Amino acid sequence: MAKGTPIRHNKRLVRMLRLFKHIRFVGRPATYRRNRVVLQPDGPHFFQALFSAIRLAERYILLEYYLIRNDATGSAFAAELADAHRRGVQVFLIYDYIGCVETPSAYFRSLAQYGISLVPFNKPSFKRGIHWFDKRDHRKMALIDGREAFLGGFNIGDEYAGLISSPFTFRDVGFSITGSAVRELERIFSETWQMERNEPPRIPVGGEEPGALHPGQANVIIVSGGPHHRSSYIRSAFLAAITSASESVLIVTPYFVPGPRIIRSLLRAVRRGVLVRILLSARSDVPLMRLVGRSYYSALLKEGIQIYELERQILHAKVMLIDGERTVIGSANMDQRSFHRNFEINGIIDNNSFGRQIGRMLEQDFRDSRAVILEDHERRGKLSRLLEKMVNLFAWFL
Repeated sequence: MAKGTPIRHNKRLVRMLRLFKHIRFVGRPATYRRNRVVLQPDGPHFFQALFSAIRLAERYILLEYYLIRNDATGSAFAAELADAHRRGVQVFLIYDYIGCVETPSAYFRSLAQYGISLVPFNKPSFKRGIHWFDKRDHRKMALIDGREAFLGGFNIGDEYAGLISSPFTFRDVGFSITGSAVRELERIFSETWQMERNEPPRIPVGGEEPGALHPGQANVIIVSGGPHHRSSYIRSAFLAAITSASESVLIVTPYFVPGPRIIRSLLRAVRRGVLVRILLSARSDVPLMRLVGRSYYSALLKEGIQIYELERQILHAKVMLIDGERTVIGSANMDQRSFHRNFEINGIIDNNSFGRQIGRMLEQDFRDSRAVILEDHERRGKLSRLLEKMVNLFAWFL
């Protein structure tokens, strides 16, 4: 251990404790210990692992996805679920109604005919009031037999699986968890199902309890956020992570509308000597979000924050790495929609080995990206500046 390490960790602990006094989670954020966490660094790895796990399912599969496309990947996904049901596995699927608005209804009718239990999240209805129309289930997770979970940024579609040629493919990241943290994810899934159906899913009982297993060495905190909470737990977790940093903060997010609290936290980190690097997308599937994100560049670059833009693919990964050790990874973007209007799910992974894997992966992404230089950015035209200001007026609603 380096000579200065205990002091560094003590300072981090003091900052964490000080911040948690001002952050309210649902109860206390529980730490699930000794889980096995496996990084799925790209689409081919993720979908191969997910489909393999579905084939090994014996009792039940719980799925919650924002977007499911009726393409090659979506068809393969449906076929795997149908095969699982034929061998006696119960399958429950929550999909976001608006997120899947372009997916033919015949796709979901066929899943129902296979025997899969379906819940469309937030199907338009005036019973909930107009304000509820803007809510989305942006989570992406699959739970297998209460023992293994798959999370991250991946929706079900060819652009995520790497079946569309670059530059139109999405750069995304996922991971799997085996161990006691899976039970918390099951609880969150059941809560959302009951919210939509007014009854819990009839998940088979019995089998091996994941809480009795200790398959790895990773400590995991599950952070669930949604508009039904009084404050943003997703944003609070990001703030806690940034505030705890002693050496470095690496942020990867496709949409960057952080708001003043995150901005202040990043600036304070830089001023206390922390290296802050942010990777954003040079091309976005939501061009207005790119304009809003760039409106923050000057203020951040002037303070020494490094900003890069990924050009070879469309960035969709959502990852934060703190001091090369602790990882925040999941479905939430660093924007106001993820903070306040989406149902999101993130994992905080405290494990040096996993952190090193994330660090190597992100360093490669940064190397493959273009650094944004303040002088070049300041030379952008008046029209670009005007558009940024105009879009920023309604950035909260994007």
